[in-house]
Parts: sequence; C-alpha cells; structure tokens
Amino acid sequence: MSHPPAQLLDSEEFRRQFQQVVDFIAEYYSRIADYPVHPDVVPGFLSRRLPQNAPSRPESDPLSAALNDVRDLILPGITHWQSPRHFAHFPASSSTVGALGEALAAGINVVPFTWAASPAATELEVVVVDWLGKALHLPKSLLFEGGGGGTLLGTSCEAILCVLVAARDRKLAEIGEGRIGDLVVYCSDQTHFAFRKASRIAGIRKDNCRVIPARREDTYALSPAGLEDAVQADVEAGLVPVFLCTSVGTTPTTAVDPIRELCAVASPRGVWVHVDAAYAGSALICPEFRDLVQGMEAVDSLSMNPHKWLLANNDCCALWLKQPSALVAALGTDDDVILKDAAAIDDGAPVVDYKDWQISLTRRFRALKLWLVLRCYGTDGLRDAVRAQVRIAAAFEDMVCADARFEVVAPRLFALVCFRLRPPSIATSPLEANNLNERLLAAVNATREGPYMSCAVVGGAYVLRCAVGSTLTEERHVREAWKVVQDHATLILAS
Repeated sequence: MSHPPAQLLDSEEFRRQFQQVVDFIAEYYSRIADYPVHPDVVPGFLSRRLPQNAPSRPESDPLSAALNDVRDLILPGITHWQSPRHFAHFPASSSTVGALGEALAAGINVVPFTWAASPAATELEVVVVDWLGKALHLPKSLLFEGGGGGTLLGTSCEAILCVLVAARDRKLAEIGEGRIGDLVVYCSDQTHFAFRKASRIAGIRKDNCRVIPARREDTYALSPAGLEDAVQADVEAGLVPVFLCTSVGTTPTTAVDPIRELCAVASPRGVWVHVDAAYAGSALICPEFRDLVQGMEAVDSLSMNPHKWLLANNDCCALWLKQPSALVAALGTDDDVILKDAAAIDDGAPVVDYKDWQISLTRRFRALKLWLVLRCYGTDGLRDAVRAQVRIAAAFEDMVCADARFEVVAPRLFALVCFRLRPPSIATSPLEANNLNERLLAAVNATREGPYMSCAVVGGAYVLRCAVGSTLTEERHVREAWKVVQDHATLILAS
C-alpha cells in the first residue's frame, strides 16, 4: 500500500509543531520545581517501558503522542539540571535567548566547515569570539584583531585535545617525530580528568603525564616550585617537556592556578601553556574577578564554556590561541578538492576554514546562539547574572560558617561552596569523618524535595559541593537546601 509523501519541511506545519514544542517547554519550566532534582530510578527503567522497535509508520498526531511520552516517561527519569535546587557538578546555564538561539541555528541548519560552505556563519564566529574575548578582558594577543584568534567548539575537553595536538606537533617538528615517546605533559591533581584523557589520545605515554599534588596551604592551586622541580627532573633525564595545563577554577574547589608564575617556569623551556577556564572563565566578565588571574598575556591558549555560566545553553566552548597557525598545521586538511572554493582561492583574501581548527569536519552554527545571547542580554546583563549567583553562594557560605558543626574546606572564590561536617570528636579517624560526610550527602540527595549536590575528595577529605548556577535559583532555595543539610546532619550525628 502506497502512502502520500510526508510534508517534511512545510512552513505552516513547522509553525504549528514548533508552537507545540515551545508550549511544552514553557510548561516544563513553570513546574520544574515540582520534580525531584534527581530521579529515583534503576538502570533499565526506561527501556522496559518503550517498544523494542521503532514504528514503521507514525501514529495519528505523532508529535503530540511523543510529547506525552516525554512528559510521562522521560521527564520523571532525568536529572533536572535547570532546577533551582540543582547544586551538583557545575551549572549548565540556560536562558530564553540561549534556547531560541539553539532553535534558530537548528532551523537554518548550515554546515560551516569552511568559509565557502557558509561565509556569514564563519565570519560571525570570527566576530563573536573577539566580542567575547574583549568582554572577558583577554589579552589582545589571543584575539583575531591582535594576531591570534578563536573558535567555538562543543566542550573544553575538545579544546584541550586540539591544543595538545598542536603543541605536540610543534615540538616534534623541532626534535623529530621519532621522539614522541620522550614528550612529557604537566598538570595538578586538581586538573580536570579530560586532560589526562586527551594526553592518552594524543599519544603521550601514560607515565609521562606528571600529576603534581596541590596542597591546602596553596589553596589547592598548582605550585610553581613543584612544577619547576618536575620539569627540571625530566630535562635532566633526557625527556622533553611539551605542555602544561593550568586551571582557572578547578572542578573540585574552583582553585585558580598562579598563571604568571607558572608561565615563568614553563615558557622559557618552550612548553605550551594552556588555561582551562571552563567554569570560572565566565567570571572574568566582572572586573572584580580579574585580579585573580595575572599573567594571561604569556599563555598560548585558553578555553572556557559560555554554556556553564553565560546563559548560552549547551553546547558552547570558546577557545582562543596566540598562534592559530600551530593549530591549523596540526589539524588542517588541504588535499580534498571537494572542500575547496575556487572563487575564494582566486580572490586571494585570507579566510578562516574552521574545519582546520577542530577534530571533526562537520560543525554547528554555535556563533549564532552566542551572538544572540550577547545581543539580547549585553555584557552588563551577563555580569548581573554572574554577580547574582555569586551573592547567593556567599549567603550559603555564611550559613555554613554560622554552624559550628561544619567547616568550609576551601576558599569560595566564585559560586561554589565546598564544606563538610567537622569530625565530631578528636577520636574520629579521617576515614570515619569521610564516611560521615558521605552518608550526609546521600541523605541530602535522597530527600525528594531537597537539593541535589555533589562531592569531591580534596587533600584526602570527602567534601560536599554546593555549586550555585541555575538561572532559576534564588536565595530562598539555598536557605531551604541548608535546612535540609542541617536536619540530616542532626540525625546522623545522633545515630
């Protein structure tokens, strides 16, 4: 039996169905606080409720039926990252304009892998990364207008891998490709695990990744003296230092590495210095945070995620480099005639082909979303959003400090508070104290209408992390969260 062809891109049907989706999302946000932040489900819960095979033909009004399943089956089984009570991990900030930017880019659906493939998409990206870099007060040397340049990727994990490959190839061009086994990379034990993963992918030997312990007396930042000792030992052993991954806002505690002092150790030895500012880089839009980061003019590259704290919705990572040519030399492809555009080549004007700045060929039109966010909220609006969440986190920190049973484990620099129950007696062992705090976090997260937090192990201590960042979070939400924490602490200490 034949069927009439579906109207796959009919403008009127698009308008009708898109309105359905918009109404669904708006209704979700209006009642998001009714959901437990984290679902009480077990692996396999959803597969048991869905058919084993995809439908061969759509049912009557399939979009409405599918949205009903999203409401009844999927939403009850997700972690609600946009809930005002979500304080785990780091934020994945959302905004109306960020969501609409995603929708606009998806609707236009271009594939801007080269300038010729979509000239306006490439040129908008060039403009918007310089806009953002200026708003964050990055050194001019990292911007296109200063001889550097930037791009938009999916995540900082991608960015770190790309610049590590660029650093590797630059160094091997000097010493010979046969010495790849001699290359050594450096980070602290607070650096995101993505760096160690990127090192393995880039062919760095596992035992040539130097993980330098961070100490509490250094506020868990990477010690320049520790780096100096490690680099010197490797040089004396005949190895080749190639890459240092520093952090502005580490994942466990948001520690800020001393960039200037670390560059003074690494740069004279030809070591590529990258700054992973995935979370805290957004705070540089506020003047009061810029003094935390000194020496950025000496770094080779920096990445940060506007989707974490600048209302840009997933996914959006900005990467800047002082010498983009090193990245293009490592990742560029110039041997496929299909991707060449004769008009652009004959004109002779320099163009950016962003396929040569990333791992994959296909890429998304992220610049449109970020451009809309900057246009519609402005840099002042983004500063206001960051400052509001920092104030809420400071209020939570005050609550913790006011209860003598608790301690703040690391300085609160941005909107993350790391805290724990103090050992109830001098006889309490470190293991017992950690178990106590692990029980506390489990109890807090099991509270149906309570907050959802995460943990870290810092200096051997198990700590709870309260990361303020949801666009919907207000001070009343952290006050309610703290009441839940206190109540469960009372029960645990009494048991």
